[in-house]
Amino acid sequence: MLTEIKTERLLLRPFTEADRQEMVAIETDPRTNRFRVNPPDEPAAHRMFDAWLAHWTEHGYGYLAVRDHQDPALLGMSGVRLRDFQGEKVLNLGYRFHPSAWGKGYAVEAASASVHWAERELAQAPVLISVNVINKPSLRVVERLGFTNYEEVTDEDGAVVRNFRR
Repeated sequence: MLTEIKTERLLLRPFTEADRQEMVAIETDPRTNRFRVNPPDEPAAHRMFDAWLAHWTEHGYGYLAVRDHQDPALLGMSGVRLRDFQGEKVLNLGYRFHPSAWGKGYAVEAASASVHWAERELAQAPVLISVNVINKPSLRVVERLGFTNYEEVTDEDGAVVRNFRR
């Protein structure tokens, strides 16, 4: 079971119930949803958080709370969760950060640590990341992580999404 990942600046650890309100606020912030066709409202964000906790209970890993070593405030999340992609079990790489954390390299640092952990500990499933084609900041993160274009599809919300693998 994953307990925590430390990087130069960040601590990534399993979510706890105490993280719920901060993460729901990040997930429902209009600034963090500017590229989502169907952004979550507060009840949907609570259901997402419940699903993250349930994934941890079932699998012993999942999305992680991300904090700076020097600051107790939640910066956001990163990590991998099991997902079915076109009949294949993959590890979905996710990351979302509070706008105050943008532009500081936290997404690349946290996602890179998450990917390296997953490739080492869960090598039986490939890591995949799905990004809306209009989300240029996230596409830059994907590029810096070393992922390459895998497939472009239209998702259930009508957004054109690129699915990347390393």
